[in-house]
Amino acid sequence: MTHLYYIHDPMCSWCYAFSDVWSQLQNNLPGEVKVAYLLGGLAPDTTAPMPLTVQQNIQQAWQRIEQTVPGIQFNWEFWSRNQPIRSTYPACRAVIAATRQNQEAGLRMIRAIQDGYYQKAKNPALLEVLVECAEAIGLDANTFKVDLESTDVENELQRQIQLSRSMDVYSYPSLRLAQRERINAIAIDYRNYRSMLDEINSYL
Repeated sequence: MTHLYYIHDPMCSWCYAFSDVWSQLQNNLPGEVKVAYLLGGLAPDTTAPMPLTVQQNIQQAWQRIEQTVPGIQFNWEFWSRNQPIRSTYPACRAVIAATRQNQEAGLRMIRAIQDGYYQKAKNPALLEVLVECAEAIGLDANTFKVDLESTDVENELQRQIQLSRSMDVYSYPSLRLAQRERINAIAIDYRNYRSMLDEINSYL
């Protein structure tokens, strides 16, 4: 089996920008290619306020995305409504915790986090926002909170991070095509899935 690894972070703005084209790519993949999601872990745990320079860097990324990726708009009220925190590990754990209740819930959690962050101006670095996301997609909130803080979920996050590092992935989103012992990087195209599909087919 050939695996196409999608390495991402639910709070990565470029991953959000890639969502539609990523869906189109998945819908057109050859049958022998199995998709696997990996959490890369963009920013480790912290409760410290996000430094102003980091806020400015992220805002510049949002501007570039809005200018270059059709159909993507952010809710800029996030920056005035919240005290930003540069920590995405809780959101990554939330995806894993959701998956423990329901395999498809992990994908729904990614979308709920992105919608809460980028459209509703909520802060997914906070536990209460992640619980809101869990409830919104129909998960048991108490089970979710227990799993979110469990050693098993933390161990799974670290496993996924280490696997992504072993594929030489340090930015998100990234695609890696794994065939037996061979791993090839697939160049991300935020506007059209066909160039990525052509590259994948060339390796097959």
